[in-house]
Amino acid sequence: MTALSGGAPAPLAVLGPGYGGGRLADVLPSALAVLGVPGSADPLGLVPALAGVRRVAVLLVDGLGWYQLPTVAPYAPILAGLAATVGRPLIAGFPSTTPTSLVTLGTGVAPGAHGVLGFTVRVPGTDRVLTHTDWAADPSPLRWQPMPTQLERARAAGVAATVVSRPEFGGSGLTLAANRGGDFRGAAGADAVAATMLAALSAGPGPTLVSGYHPDLDRHGHLGGVDSAPWRIAASEVDALLARLVDGLPPDAALLVTADHGQLNVPATHRFDLDTDPRLRAGVRLVAGEARVRYLHVVPGALDDVVAAWSAVLGDAARVRTRDEVVASGWFGPVPEEHLGRIGDVVVSCNDTYAVLATRTEPPMASRLVAYHGSDTAAELTVPLLVVRG
Repeated sequence: MTALSGGAPAPLAVLGPGYGGGRLADVLPSALAVLGVPGSADPLGLVPALAGVRRVAVLLVDGLGWYQLPTVAPYAPILAGLAATVGRPLIAGFPSTTPTSLVTLGTGVAPGAHGVLGFTVRVPGTDRVLTHTDWAADPSPLRWQPMPTQLERARAAGVAATVVSRPEFGGSGLTLAANRGGDFRGAAGADAVAATMLAALSAGPGPTLVSGYHPDLDRHGHLGGVDSAPWRIAASEVDALLARLVDGLPPDAALLVTADHGQLNVPATHRFDLDTDPRLRAGVRLVAGEARVRYLHVVPGALDDVVAAWSAVLGDAARVRTRDEVVASGWFGPVPEEHLGRIGDVVVSCNDTYAVLATRTEPPMASRLVAYHGSDTAAELTVPLLVVRG
């Protein structure tokens, strides 16, 4: 498999925002460049390889990290073969979580610009924590995520644009934030995703873009762990989905396969609980984020004390930084003033295979998961891009 420029880092190495390689945000702009949409850059250099392509399907496989590919390979030989021959790594973006990455893919911009800055974030000016996967109309997706989507750009240029995802996601805040501008088609399960994507890809004579989403590998990684028996079954289903898509591609079509993040199994001995340790609760008004990256909103005057306490308790298990430090590091990209309040006053990024749970204030299932993601290790941030011509 292709290494990142400069050599592949160890899976648990912490990456910086300037690390080499393409970005998840580059996928749809490059796809639109292939389809001839005016003003579309091609940062991934797809245009020469896909000359003559008039239909592009983009499939995001939730949880399929670049560093999971060797583990997937025995159960997904087609995927492994494609990764070895037409695969390259991309950087998803920070935090390495599904809502952030879906909107990064859909808009083609960094998280700071689109504002979906975590799995859960504080709604500025309130004590409300917004869960982006359980979001309807409040706050308004058009205001909360102000950037135009790449599907809107495609449609304005005369490209037929379709979104294929689970039926229950139709009309959700996250779907509108990431993929407004595309015709929504519900599809549950790998077979339905493949059939619906291929039907949309072949529906008309003109240029076409189809964006598909398949969540099952991520779900079974969370519930059973990476390389558990259910995860292996889900990997084989991803392989069948890819086989059907590749076999069904029209001659003037291309398939791009990518992901939103990788996953790490977190052992019981590497779990902190902020709800049962008074040192971690002192001075903290509100907690958001998720287990691998925490946003702490503190009471007035408590910033230094919270940083010191969390640093002392977590030690080498995490990096505890102020919002200003993390924003200045560049991981979010430029962050406009109206989005800054969505990031905690303190940002806790877990190292190695550690996690910080909230057993009393978050749904119980969140503390029972086996695999997690969200932080800035190579295993979580690095995702594949596979490019297949019809």
